[in-house]
Amino acid sequence: MFGVYVHAPWCRIHCPYCAFFVDTRAEVPHEEWLAGIRRDWARERPHFPGPPRTLAFGGGTPSRLLAAHVAALVAEVQPEGEVSLEANPEDIDAGTLAAWSRAGVDRLTIGVQSFVPAVARRLGRAHTARQAEAAVELAMESGLRSVGIDLIFGAEGQALADLEEDLDLAVALGVDHVSLYGLSIEEGTDYARRGRRPADDDTWREMYDLGVARLHDAGLIRYEVSNFARAGHRSAHNETYWRGGRWMGLGPSAHGWRPDNARVANPADWAAWASGAAPSVETPAPEALLRELLWSTLRHIDGVELATTRALTGIEVRLPATLRDAGLLRAAGGAILLERDGFPLADALAEALWAASTDAAAEPGAYSRLLAGS
Repeated sequence: MFGVYVHAPWCRIHCPYCAFFVDTRAEVPHEEWLAGIRRDWARERPHFPGPPRTLAFGGGTPSRLLAAHVAALVAEVQPEGEVSLEANPEDIDAGTLAAWSRAGVDRLTIGVQSFVPAVARRLGRAHTARQAEAAVELAMESGLRSVGIDLIFGAEGQALADLEEDLDLAVALGVDHVSLYGLSIEEGTDYARRGRRPADDDTWREMYDLGVARLHDAGLIRYEVSNFARAGHRSAHNETYWRGGRWMGLGPSAHGWRPDNARVANPADWAAWASGAAPSVETPAPEALLRELLWSTLRHIDGVELATTRALTGIEVRLPATLRDAGLLRAAGGAILLERDGFPLADALAEALWAASTDAAAEPGAYSRLLAGS
């Protein structure tokens, strides 16, 4: 089975740290967007046998979509399992929550980022901290199967006490899932243009470790580097990405991975996509595919499945003894897994595995920096 991702690019503002394709026009062209999604669905459906497992509305801000259009797409795609939707706090009220539930949505993720007023303002959020808390309270009372929030740490000027306040409130509200993202400054964002800097490495690590400990103590268990869930509340759709599954991407800038290994990328331009411009379609070389698989699957607690990765790429993944002996990675049960100290270094470790497995020249000093970072 496979997942279906639907991209809704609409945002009231473009957050200064966001590198995704978004559109901030005041009037959303709802009908034109829906027609384009249906066109993408008709194009991609023949490539995916069987029923979809999950349907995820992401963005952008999917909570700006018409609930009737969400319902129409759920009815047309007919996923067998989870239907998830991302929402901003300012879009949430009791009536909207009820409409999403009637449409078939059973999982809601609320883009809080921070409950602390000064931090939320620095992150350029369109909602107030009180709006965020009230939105989560309403969602928890709505009867939706699963409610989660996104939090950001490592922002410039964000103190450890600010993150503690965010974590304490998340726990007190009883959310089922927390995505805890360390801020990175991406090329092309407003933060990059303004020369903003995230927290230094030591502060980043202190904040991350605090988040892991506080959430674990509350029964929200890490199952991916940045994701924590109560039992039964993992994101089934996102696990498609992290376990090397296939998915269909619908909407402007959406990407997909067909069962025949072709990677599909829709135009990241509203006018081009809305006019029906064809996506790019390419089948990555084995080395490139291996790199993608390592970056996505190593992040998950089940790690890199060696037999599956070998079957897809023809390449045997090799675990450098240096990284194993340093307590960053281990081999067990036919997989390579992150150790506790490896989770904060997952991306660098994935790159090290790729270099070791493809005989690529590792960046000078890469291992020593990894060992120092642990």
